[in-house]
Order: sequence, then C-alpha cells, then structure tokens
Amino acid sequence: MTLSTILLVIAAITTGLMAGLFSAWSYAVSPGLARVQDVEFIASMQAMNRAILNPVFLLCFLGTALLLPLDVYLQYRSSLPARFWLLLAAAVIYIVGVIGITMGGNVPLNEALDTFRLDAASPEEIARQRAAFEGPWNRLNALRTWASVLAFALTVLACVMPAQQDAA
Repeated sequence: MTLSTILLVIAAITTGLMAGLFSAWSYAVSPGLARVQDVEFIASMQAMNRAILNPVFLLCFLGTALLLPLDVYLQYRSSLPARFWLLLAAAVIYIVGVIGITMGGNVPLNEALDTFRLDAASPEEIARQRAAFEGPWNRLNALRTWASVLAFALTVLACVMPAQQDAA
C-alpha cells in the first residue's frame, strides 16, 4: 500500500464522518430541537455549538479540507486519470460547500447566538432570536449536508477507480 493510497483512504473516512455528522444533524438533531421551547432551543444550540469545537471535530473538518487537495495533487500526472477528476470535484465541493458555507454562514450565526444572553432576554426577544437563527442555520446546514455527501460519494468512487485509468 502506497502513501497515496493511505491518504486517499483517510480522506474518504474523514469526508464520510463529516457527511454523517451533517446529515445526522439534519434528520435527527434539528427535528428534535424543533419540538422544544424557545429557551431550550437556544440553550441547547449554544451548548452544542460550544461542545463541537473539539480536536476530533476540527481534525475531521479541517483535515478533510487538507487531505482532498493533497490527494488531488498526488493523482496529478500527464494523462490525468479519472481518479484525479473525481478527487478534484470532491475537493472543490467540500471546500466551497462545506468549509465555505460553514465559515461564511453557520459560524457567524453560531457566534451571534453564543453572545445572546438568555438570562437577560424577554420571551419575545428569545422567540425573535430563535426565528432569526433556526431557519437560516438549518437551510445552510442542508446545503453543506448535500455538499459533504456528494464529496464523500466522489471520494469513494475515487477509491474504487483504478489509479492509472484515464478519464477518456
């Protein structure tokens, strides 16, 4: 097994872990949170947004953004095999659709929610804060879910594609 193959397998694993996280959030966590009162929703999201910033998440989230382009580079040769193109598409989709959406959309929403003081807010302010956060955050999460699942599928295809097969 070559270093290139090992790095490709690790990229597939981390991409799959991210796709699993975002999709599970979409079909399990968000529907559950939709059923709780406004105070519970905000308190729960604040706690989860703080808890997710841990070494395992960051290793998978950022590691995938580094591994996919590295795998693209390692597949580059004069004939540009199909594996190269699959990994290039996966890298672009992951970086734009997962990293870009997260950093440009979800993180600013998370930061705004984190500074919201539940103990000093009226029920109306809490309801407005939830309304301003929940819909936009869930829409952005749906986009990055689809992006991460597509990046994972492309990476898996690259794993099963013969390394030397040409794209033509």
